[in-house]
Amino acid sequence: MSTVSTLAAACAALIILKKRRKRKRQMWVKNVFLRREEQSVYKVLMAELREEDEAMYKNFVRVTPEGFDLLLGKISQAIKKQDTVMRKSISCGERLALTLRFLATGDTYSSLSYLFRIPVCTISKIIPEVCSAILECLKDYFKVPTTEDEWLKIAGEFSSQWDFPNCIGALDGKHIHIQAPAKTGSLYFNYKGTFSIVLLALVDANYKFLYTNIGAPGHHADGGIFATSNLNQAIEQKKLNIPNARPLPGRHMKIPYVIVADDAFALQANLMKPFKHQTLNGMKRVYNYRLSRARRIVENAFGMAAARFRILLRSIELPPEKVKLIVGTICVLHNFLLSTSGTVYAPPGTCDRDVNGIFEPGSWRNGTNIPFLDLQPTQGRNYSTNARVIRNEFKEYFVAEGEVPWQYKCI
Repeated sequence: MSTVSTLAAACAALIILKKRRKRKRQMWVKNVFLRREEQSVYKVLMAELREEDEAMYKNFVRVTPEGFDLLLGKISQAIKKQDTVMRKSISCGERLALTLRFLATGDTYSSLSYLFRIPVCTISKIIPEVCSAILECLKDYFKVPTTEDEWLKIAGEFSSQWDFPNCIGALDGKHIHIQAPAKTGSLYFNYKGTFSIVLLALVDANYKFLYTNIGAPGHHADGGIFATSNLNQAIEQKKLNIPNARPLPGRHMKIPYVIVADDAFALQANLMKPFKHQTLNGMKRVYNYRLSRARRIVENAFGMAAARFRILLRSIELPPEKVKLIVGTICVLHNFLLSTSGTVYAPPGTCDRDVNGIFEPGSWRNGTNIPFLDLQPTQGRNYSTNARVIRNEFKEYFVAEGEVPWQYKCI
């Protein structure tokens, strides 16, 4: 190498070194985040609300202080992080509060960043981690019955509370709005012209989720999702120990235990749906009313969850897999809160009431003018003869041995 080239290289290296020295050193963490310990909403606002106003505390994170502590105790080991010599970890309580506030409002990560003084990149890791911990640690509050006694208990509650015997659950599905996923074409494009994934759920007589199927792309707009679900396969293969067919009270024909659903699903021997409105007579109207009365349970479960966790009423701007995780977490939290603090989570008047034919809408309907998008009704399905016979047996029962005097004024 020539002397000139060597000198030029040395000059270039010297210039680069001077620029590096002059370059302003970047902060590892912004000062606004460093003051989290003293000024974050968890340390200040939530502490004040805990002491001064429990109702506002509950409105902020959707659980009471006692409920928050109970939930935190169940998941803290799963979400706890180690402190290091470089910095102190974000506490378990902050992580849970951040996640609950996200589920309660659907606020953007940027908005939550200002509120909790946590960087957006960290929030994007915390929320999925906490949701996964909730799903794992609360799994005992959410499971499909697997014994005959469990199914009989559910059937007994449907019979005593909703006057529909031989019923083991109410089934429905809703579209959860999402942003258009990248490179998926029309896969998530639903019949209403928006993008969504489908939440399919089976609910017991007390508004608790027994089973969910979450994540089917929005273009699956009918009950075919249930037909291919692992729940339907388990029922058909007799893996769930559902009791054997037995007569309705006071009758002789043995019929199977059934699920009640709406027009989005195909009539099956173990799934009852309404008669078409074009062919209704008096007996069919009674049957449709009685089925609707029992099926409304699942609609109320969806509405109750959405009224508490209002992220469900917004278009969720996350990839489908993360939306699936969020929706599943809400379903588990719904069951957990109903089991541990039912009158607080769902005080009297929250759900629809239908007593002796007098219908009173639940308070969850207030402020939810843009509810979930329903599944699209099925068209042109061929029903088996056995399914038709079973539905007719219910129809005849409801105007004979199973008659209630107020049903006629409701049709």
